[in-house]
Amino acid sequence: MVTVYDVPPEKLILKTAEKLKQIESIEPPEWAEFSKTGRHTEKAPIQEDWWYTRAASVLRKIYVKGPMGSSRLAEEYGGFADRGAKPNKAVKGSRNIARKCLMQLEAAGLLVPSSKDGRGISPKGMSVLDNAAKEVFDEMNA
Repeated sequence: MVTVYDVPPEKLILKTAEKLKQIESIEPPEWAEFSKTGRHTEKAPIQEDWWYTRAASVLRKIYVKGPMGSSRLAEEYGGFADRGAKPNKAVKGSRNIARKCLMQLEAAGLLVPSSKDGRGISPKGMSVLDNAAKEVFDEMNA
């Protein structure tokens, strides 16, 4: 059986993003096209469907690293802020984007609330990722 660990993450995330576009409860908010993904970035993402890619990435990250909340996800998607003459400093990404992705994935039934750790992956979420991994694996070996 092919799992998330057997395929390259980039291809898996793109394939999962295609599947997430078909789910009604996952859609970008109206402010998504104008917002930056953190204070370490200069501009908003230029891809039109970046919200689905981020949601797929969040789903994969929770599958691989276990239950987590919006603050820990913000750390995962952070970077280094340019502070001019001072040394660069590690900063968190946008917690609002992480929180909205978590809420939408939970509404779709792909995540479930965990006791104290935030949200964990549901069996339906595992199935979506494993099916996408199988499709990516078949494309790579065809």
